[in-house]
Amino acid sequence: MVVIYAVHIVAGSLALVFGYVALFAAKGAPLHRKSGMWFVYAILTMCFVGALIAAVRGKAPAINLPAASLTAYLVITGLTTVRPPVTGSRWLSPGLMLVGVAVGVTTLALGFQAVANGGARQGIPAFPFFMFAIVGLLGSAGDLRIIRSGAVRGAPRLARHLWRMCFALYIAAMSFFIGQAKVIPKPVRIYPLLAIPPLLALMAMAYWLWRVRRRGTLRGVVMVPAAQS
Repeated sequence: MVVIYAVHIVAGSLALVFGYVALFAAKGAPLHRKSGMWFVYAILTMCFVGALIAAVRGKAPAINLPAASLTAYLVITGLTTVRPPVTGSRWLSPGLMLVGVAVGVTTLALGFQAVANGGARQGIPAFPFFMFAIVGLLGSAGDLRIIRSGAVRGAPRLARHLWRMCFALYIAAMSFFIGQAKVIPKPVRIYPLLAIPPLLALMAMAYWLWRVRRRGTLRGVVMVPAAQS
């Protein structure tokens, strides 16, 4: 079990490093693409191992299992937005949509339970449950639109990729800097400072979405054609 915890910690740490590099690198440039792929590998490993620990060891499964499932869902759907799956995987999109629905419905119910229990469920406040519910249901609604209308292109394609990857990074950053603050050395365990990395992910997401929706493109940074992404 020590090895599993070590893998989880190392994968999570690498996911944060690669995620922030991809976040601030020129979009579509080699650094962005390579660090982005390593972010995907690292964060999916972190999610799988984290879910395993939560299920087997009973480490707050009510919040950790949905968090791991939602993060993996966001990363995979964010990746397949710019790197469409190979022919023969037509059930991937509906399957991923069902994951988003399952997480959304489950966490919505847990959120209402937390409210009914005085604002918390097993020590976990209602806010993260409702946040996961909103993200999961909004994400799956977007999946349904694409399944019904076909491939997404242009600005909507960029926006879909950006918000899903950025929010996955936000969840990972919150889990480490806030959720695991106790493992950070006391001299630097200053909560206002620990909130900066997660907020950076949200602020960068807001900026890139504004830029895409305002201009319809990411002109001024390196972009790869859709056929090559």
